[in-house]
Amino acid sequence: MTLIVHHLNNSRSQRILWMLEELDLPYEIKHYQRDAKTMLAPAALRAVHPLGKSPVLEDDSRMIVETGAICEYLVEKADGRLGPPTHRDAVLRYRQFLHYAEGSLMPPLLVMLVVSRIPLMGKAAIRRIQPMIDRHLDYVESELAQRPWFAGDAMSAADIMMSFPLEAAVSRAGLGASRPATMAWLAKIHARPAYQHALERGGPYAYA
Repeated sequence: MTLIVHHLNNSRSQRILWMLEELDLPYEIKHYQRDAKTMLAPAALRAVHPLGKSPVLEDDSRMIVETGAICEYLVEKADGRLGPPTHRDAVLRYRQFLHYAEGSLMPPLLVMLVVSRIPLMGKAAIRRIQPMIDRHLDYVESELAQRPWFAGDAMSAADIMMSFPLEAAVSRAGLGASRPATMAWLAKIHARPAYQHALERGGPYAYA
């Protein structure tokens, strides 16, 4: 059975499309659109999975959620491609960044998005949140200044996981030219044919 990605516009699910393109695995897309006012996912996604979130990967009778879990599932399905390198230190970096993307980097970016929509109080909250985000962005910059990809010399699923929070950081948290290694990494992934093809199939994406 062909893999099916339940894909929400401007969401984490764009990473799954990109990964499938990199792995050259056949897939279909079921598209969902955010509410234009609330930016929430539509109720139709709750018919797919009780959480009503995207991405959801459908593989025969399996419904797999959580981007990191889907990435690990696809690495296994593709016989280890885009998986961890062989060197022990690189393996540890791979695992770290695979989980760091959503476990540590994304939460303050999400808080930033929420408070930015609150009049008056939001500005004060942003001033408190920005230094926390800057600490993360400085850490990422220091890592990418040492190697071309997050785990080592080759692109991996860790890079795919790190793409969405760093793209979001450009639009909402001041990531820019002051962190040249990170910006060069973003330019590099955006230029990849698989990334571009995923954009064509996924539809408009605000962060590329």
